[in-house]
Amino acid sequence: MASKRARVAVVTGGNRGIGLEVCRELARRGLRVVLASRDRHRGESAAAELAAAGLDVRPRELDITDPASVGELSAWLERELGGADVLVNNAAILLEEDGDVLHIPEEAFRRSFDTNVMGALRLCQAIVPGMRSRRYGRVVNVSSGAGQLGGMDGYAPAYSLSKAALNALTRLVAHAGSDRNVLVNAVDPGWVRTDMGGPSAPRSLAQGADTIVFCATLPDGGPTGGFFHDRRPIPW
Repeated sequence: MASKRARVAVVTGGNRGIGLEVCRELARRGLRVVLASRDRHRGESAAAELAAAGLDVRPRELDITDPASVGELSAWLERELGGADVLVNNAAILLEEDGDVLHIPEEAFRRSFDTNVMGALRLCQAIVPGMRSRRYGRVVNVSSGAGQLGGMDGYAPAYSLSKAALNALTRLVAHAGSDRNVLVNAVDPGWVRTDMGGPSAPRSLAQGADTIVFCATLPDGGPTGGFFHDRRPIPW
């Protein structure tokens, strides 16, 4: 009798910070993890570190702003691994953090949206149809409290606006997968000690990754179309 295929997870921005921690924790739970990163050498180094610990993690170069790169990843996943069961859209950029919304160059908004929103959309369009056909999928969009409309202020306008749009994308993709056991949720990991968050952030990588992993491994019938922090739903 053939052995049961291990679930396959794709984590973007997986070579460092929260993404790397998510790769580690998903692999510890028995998933076959594809560590996707824009920098091939850094991705290979990060994956080798996890593989040396006995974890099933393999690197894959990916530029989420390039449709061709996303298409190549999707084709490789189907050909080599039978498709992806889990997608964690973690890769993001933070530009003009201290800028004024009335003076930030338009290009900063365009670049923020291309990575933080369109990158996630490209991957969902490439990967979620396969999840639907297999009637199993878990999608986690790594968002931010900065994208919450109720508490939004002047902080990082391009980033905040893009994360609010990512939250909207979460709702739309959740609807598209709702009849095929594809659960799609957004997560606010909090202010975490990463290259982006800085050394003064109060939360550890483990704390930042925990709810992402929780949503990536939800059981059938779990919540979908929600926004979570510390495993609890929060307002949009």
